[in-house]
Amino acid sequence: MRLSWFLLLVTLLLSGLSNFGAAAHYGEQPLSRIAIEKATFALRASAYAFAFPTMLGLEGQNSEWITLEYSTPNPSDSDWIGVFSPANFSGSICQPENKRVSPPLLCTAPIKPKVITISNTIAFENPKAPLYPRLAQGKCWNEMTVTWTSGYDISEAEPFVVWGRIEEDQIQTPAGTLTFSRNSMCGPPARTVGWRDPGFIHTSFLKDLWPNSVLGHKKFDGSYDISQMYSFRSPPYPGQESLQRVVIFGDMGKAEADGSNEYNNYQPGSLNTTNQLIKDLENIDIVLHIGDISYANGYLSQWDQFTSQIEPIASTVPYMMGSGNHERDWPGTSSFYENMDSGGECGVVAETMFYVPAENRAKFWYKTDYGMFRFCIADTEHDWRPGSEQYKFIEHCLASVDRRKQPWLIFLAHRVLGYSSNSWYAEEGSFEEPMGRESLQSLWQKYKVDLAFYGHVHNYERTCPIYQNICTSHEKSHYRGPLNGTIHIVVGGGGSSLSDFTSQPPRWSIARDLDFGFGKLTAFNHSSLLFEYKKSRDGNVNDSFTISRDYGDILACTFDSCPRTTLAS
Repeated sequence: MRLSWFLLLVTLLLSGLSNFGAAAHYGEQPLSRIAIEKATFALRASAYAFAFPTMLGLEGQNSEWITLEYSTPNPSDSDWIGVFSPANFSGSICQPENKRVSPPLLCTAPIKPKVITISNTIAFENPKAPLYPRLAQGKCWNEMTVTWTSGYDISEAEPFVVWGRIEEDQIQTPAGTLTFSRNSMCGPPARTVGWRDPGFIHTSFLKDLWPNSVLGHKKFDGSYDISQMYSFRSPPYPGQESLQRVVIFGDMGKAEADGSNEYNNYQPGSLNTTNQLIKDLENIDIVLHIGDISYANGYLSQWDQFTSQIEPIASTVPYMMGSGNHERDWPGTSSFYENMDSGGECGVVAETMFYVPAENRAKFWYKTDYGMFRFCIADTEHDWRPGSEQYKFIEHCLASVDRRKQPWLIFLAHRVLGYSSNSWYAEEGSFEEPMGRESLQSLWQKYKVDLAFYGHVHNYERTCPIYQNICTSHEKSHYRGPLNGTIHIVVGGGGSSLSDFTSQPPRWSIARDLDFGFGKLTAFNHSSLLFEYKKSRDGNVNDSFTISRDYGDILACTFDSCPRTTLAS
């Protein structure tokens, strides 16, 4: 949903603040040093700020650049221009309630001391227009879901998707509508200073697929509000032997395309990752973003920014989500970790904004099949240990796949449940999320999981095929026959500030890279798989390996992977 907005020209009255545009490192932002409690109005008749065009979307476009003209009689390096949305915000509820809520405290957007001038208001021709379509796989292989955001409640208009082959009769499928209120948030800032009306989230389920679709709303006065045309490819059926290409990463977030700053601006690689995926979109079939999605951290307007940023990708190929600490964690809400990383969202926003084929969307674990792949996506913000509900799901997901049809079995989770030589894991002495592989490695081995992917740690790392800390192969690039273990891959460099490694790599660490990037799997057929790690800055391949094997290699026995046999004949 689009809301009106305006700009302020302000100046800073802070001692010792030099080189305002640069931060010492990604974790320290200049805006964090601003004392909002000292803000004053000092409007000057000779200062002005004018933004144009004043009405956006006159030709039906979803995004548009604005130009700002401004002037102040005494310009300074410490002057700052801020964007505020909605334009009629109120600071009346903006009080800090915990340590995660710190200045600036104006609702939905930051402000600095000494307001010099206020611009005109910018509005939208169609503030309720359907926006940000995002595809996801449904609960069966031939079902696609389309989710989008609009300003239309079901009391105003009926949401629907028109889809099918262009040359044939089109199918109109209705959509369900969800939203959430301030009271759905579990704490601040999401419940207070970060709150912003999300509009309405619509999801339609398309079955027996053909590509191409249009989003729309039929108003009760008989008129229609229709989006532009979007195209997508129908997914392959389980076992279909065709070229299948999968991109996997975590911890991307969002960033400002115009180079401006923001309060939680610590995802410097986000735009590079997004732009590389857009550039290579014809060679991508499905995307898996395994947690730490937008880093809104309770400032809900940033979810609109994120869904806008990924729209060229998510409107073309399925964009599948995993849950991370920055989506789910909040004390007293049944999350496995009792921290405040979600900023009070406690999973509600992510679970509403994006569809996943989970039995219960509050429990973000699920399976999804794509041709020759079976993906088992875990939720590390809920208990995964033996005896838990999620552990039973993980075993069923791994056990129920037909490896003749889907030879490539992939496990994914946000936190590193396998292996990582990240510095803080090393300091704990575990080289993993505590209780991770101790709980799950017997399942990975028993069901012969090929690859396990993780985010959370903001770098890239690949292990040897491994079981119980022992490499089961000394090959590094071209694996043939049984792996006898699982290759663990950290792809948490999607965009957020980077995480350091230990100075000395462990013996199981084959490749490490302290940079932004993403992983890509290419299945050529039932016997040949290619993995590539690509740099976000230029798309170049920095690390890769291949797996070549037959079905008999999957059946082959290795340590702890086969049932008992008998001497009887």
